[in-house]
Amino acid sequence: MGAAGAARAALPVAALFALAVPVLVGLAWMAWAGSPESYRILNAAALGFASIWLVFARAPNTVRQWRILAIAALFALCLPFLTGPGVNGVARWISFGPVGLNSGAIAIPALAVAAVRDRAWGPHLLGAALLPLTAQPDAAAGLAVTFAAVGIHDRTKDWRYGIVCIAGFFLTISMALRGELPPQTFVERVIGDAMGESLVWAVLLFGALAASFFTVLKGLRADAATSYALAGCLFGFIIMALVSHNPFPLIGYGAAPILGFGLALGLAESSRAG
Repeated sequence: MGAAGAARAALPVAALFALAVPVLVGLAWMAWAGSPESYRILNAAALGFASIWLVFARAPNTVRQWRILAIAALFALCLPFLTGPGVNGVARWISFGPVGLNSGAIAIPALAVAAVRDRAWGPHLLGAALLPLTAQPDAAAGLAVTFAAVGIHDRTKDWRYGIVCIAGFFLTISMALRGELPPQTFVERVIGDAMGESLVWAVLLFGALAASFFTVLKGLRADAATSYALAGCLFGFIIMALVSHNPFPLIGYGAAPILGFGLALGLAESSRAG
């Protein structure tokens, strides 16, 4: 195979598909429905940065490096308590000028990948994420952690992830009861709002998320435990968005899920042999 063919073969096609399809369908929906142009610009820019990372990503080479990455992700979950802003007692966002990034959407996917790579500390690191998420509170990120643990447990049979699943389930209920905020158009209730305008758009948006989920679950070049962890993480975010006023990942306005899943997919694909 020539150099050009090898480069094409090395491209993370499935990961790019899983990330780009829901984001592009979401952008088309927002344009059709008349969202602010700044929403579309931010999402498109996030997709561009995430896609570049996916193509050129280099994952940590040692367990120690993965552990440092996981600790950095946990620190990112704690940043909202230091930087704000908070809304009605809820602190989930890291501020970058006028843009607020949801800390859970940024950190949890990468933390899930790191947990798989660190067999000794992995369950403890993933479980530790539930503490700042409970304090924020962020039920969507809590359920993402829970289903990431479900996915890893399914493939590894490590009983410690079962403990994380049980703790995550009950803590997520607590978060959901304390942390619901009023919905913001094009962020929360995206599929419900689309259904009120056009059934076709609602089907397209839901179908894009479903395609992304199944591609992450079965189409990545990563190992099965990593794929199941990321698919579980995405599933948790989607379920909470469907049942409550939580941001829709990838199809709704918000750079954090795009950057967070882009980061995690790049780590998963570039460390598939590890």
